[in-house]
Amino acid sequence: MTRIELLGVPIDICRPEHLEEGIMKILEKPGTKQIVFLTIWDLLKARNKNKDFGDCLKNADLILPISKSILKGARFLKLDVPVRYNPFNAVIQILNTLDRHYKSLYLLGARKKTLQKAEHNVHDTFRQLRIVGRYVGYFPKNAENDVVQAIYKASPSLVIVGEGIKEKNLWAYHRREKFSSSIFLYYRDCIGIFGGRIRRVSEKTFDAGKEIWTEVAHNPSKVFLIFPYMWYKTLLVCTRLFGNRKKKSDASIYHVESLEKQKAAEQTQDG
Repeated sequence: MTRIELLGVPIDICRPEHLEEGIMKILEKPGTKQIVFLTIWDLLKARNKNKDFGDCLKNADLILPISKSILKGARFLKLDVPVRYNPFNAVIQILNTLDRHYKSLYLLGARKKTLQKAEHNVHDTFRQLRIVGRYVGYFPKNAENDVVQAIYKASPSLVIVGEGIKEKNLWAYHRREKFSSSIFLYYRDCIGIFGGRIRRVSEKTFDAGKEIWTEVAHNPSKVFLIFPYMWYKTLLVCTRLFGNRKKKSDASIYHVESLEKQKAAEQTQDG
C-alpha cells in the first residue's frame, strides 16, 4: 500500500487484490486499529482544520476513498491515483478475509430488531466468522462504559460501527486506549443493509459517482453540499497553480544553497 496526500489529507492506494494481505498485516499490529472510508466531505472536514478528525486520519491504518471526486482531484494534481471502493463491497471483501482466517466480529449500532437480523444474516453468510458480540446504537451516555468493556473483553478482530453512534469515526479514535487489539470500521448504513432495513446504492449509480443524488432524495437539504464541492474545486485549482510555484521556488532555493556549499568546499580545499 502507498499513502499519498491530497490537499494535505492522507489517502491510501490499495488495489483490491492486495486488500486481504493488507487487512491481515493490520491485524498483526498491536493496539487499536482503524479503517476509514473517506468521502469528499470527510476530506474537506479534515482539510478545514478539524484537528480531531485530521489526527484520526493521520493515525488510521487504512484510508480508502469512496468518492469519485477524490480520484479526479488526485488526477488533476498529477498524483498517484488511488482506487475507489464501494463501501459495502469493501466490507464484504473484508469479512470474506476474516472468514477465511477464522477471525471474529462485533456489531455496534442500529436498533435492536435491525441489529438482530443483521447478526443472523452475517452468521448465515460467513459461517467461519465468529460473531462475539453486538450492541445497539443510540445508547444513553451512562451505558457507554458497558459498551467499551464488552468490546474490550470480546477482543474481536473487527468492530463494525453503524448508525446511532454520534461520533462516527471519532468514537473509536477517542477511546483507542480502552481497547485491546481490534480494527474499527465506521460505515453508517452497513448494519442496516445487512438487516434489510436500508437499501444499498445500486452498482450503476455508484460507478457513475451519482450516489449523492440518492442522499439528496432522502434529505433535500443536502443539495447545499454544492457549495463545499465548489470550494473543493477551488482548492484544487489553487494548489495546481500556486503549489507548483512553491515547489519550483523551493527547488531554486535548494539549488542556490547547494552551489554555495560546493563553492565553500572548494575554497576550503584551495586553502
